[in-house]
Amino acid sequence: MSAPTAGALEQALRPLREDPARAAVLCDIDGTLAPIVERADDAHVPEEVALLLGRLARRYGCVACISGRSAAEARRLVGVGGIAYAGSHGAELLAPGSGSARVMPAFKSWEQRVRRFAAAHDTGELRLLRVRIEDKGPIAAFHWRGVPDEEAAQTHLEGLAGEAETTGLATHWGRKVLEIRPPVEISKGRAVRELVTSSGARTALFGGDDATDLDAFDALEQRVEEGSLDAGVRVGVRSDEGPPAIVERADVVVDGVEGFARVLAILAES
Repeated sequence: MSAPTAGALEQALRPLREDPARAAVLCDIDGTLAPIVERADDAHVPEEVALLLGRLARRYGCVACISGRSAAEARRLVGVGGIAYAGSHGAELLAPGSGSARVMPAFKSWEQRVRRFAAAHDTGELRLLRVRIEDKGPIAAFHWRGVPDEEAAQTHLEGLAGEAETTGLATHWGRKVLEIRPPVEISKGRAVRELVTSSGARTALFGGDDATDLDAFDALEQRVEEGSLDAGVRVGVRSDEGPPAIVERADVVVDGVEGFARVLAILAES
């Protein structure tokens, strides 16, 4: 699917622009608002994108970023206080202007067990492979992007994932990252459902680039089918590493962070 023309993109976004007060603009961060980088700590949301989100927050009923990062880290990265942040794949929700996130108790209860597992597997072999461990509270993320031998690192982490599952923890594979998670059902789809319901939105858009974003696509589709949304727009952000389903299932496909910024710019037009 090729990127849409300006006219086609404006047409796809018309349902939200016609009644912005009852519309929700929801999106992933890494790979959608911020370019993918070797080290997660080095990610950066361009200033012009942050400014667009601030403008949207003043016009639309709900604007939110939904991320695998913690909600607090997501807000730090984006830098816009007037929007909501759903962190840890929907397990946390940080309301606009709030000082702290609301966290699922069942998810939070596993935090120490996940941290103990990560600490026990922070071995000399892992360090030689240059795998980086990111502490995301109840989630531990093992990153191998850019290490000297990515294939060896992935093979090592496949064994680690098996150990985690044997001990009762859950695992999730992303773009050169393995997450060790609590065995609690979480998804970006859950966050989409909660944000759409709480805001009273009748139209909603979600933009994303990775496998976890497909759950958000599912949630939009389900809400439209059951009649609680009049329209849902799934924006697939195409990339070299993204799953084919992101493009196949999207209503609109854009190329990279720059393409999604174009979506936000059109939504910000009066």
